[in-house]
Amino acid sequence: MHKDKTILLVEDSPADEALTLRALKKANIMSEVVVARDGAEALDYLFGGEAGEVRRKLPELILLDLKLPKLDGHEVLKRIRADERTHLLPVVVLTTSVEDEDRLESYRVGANSYVRKPVNFTEFSQAVLQLGLYWLVLNEQPPQSHV
Repeated sequence: MHKDKTILLVEDSPADEALTLRALKKANIMSEVVVARDGAEALDYLFGGEAGEVRRKLPELILLDLKLPKLDGHEVLKRIRADERTHLLPVVVLTTSVEDEDRLESYRVGANSYVRKPVNFTEFSQAVLQLGLYWLVLNEQPPQSHV
């Protein structure tokens, strides 16, 4: 399911990266998953690095951790929303943070959704399955000319 779609996973924890990839596979979400391990790498992927040119094919979904090296998730999200080429991309904050301020700030700067990572793998797999089904199957994105 969804082989033609791409997910950008922005995650610095190798354990959480592996869990997310395993959960996507278990949910039969076969989208290409591009992993960025810090905020700067995520922006380089989206905007092509120093040249400032957006890549031809943007991801259909960004799963964004908040606690990242170089640039935190809030700063990454601000930059995504500030650019005409990426401001409509669906961004789901996927984090272990239970801080109300992190949740509030995520929505302030443009998160489409805020999901706490469950500690239990079974619950985490179910959350990823639901995210994949909603954002990659049920959700209708704006026409490509507007993304």
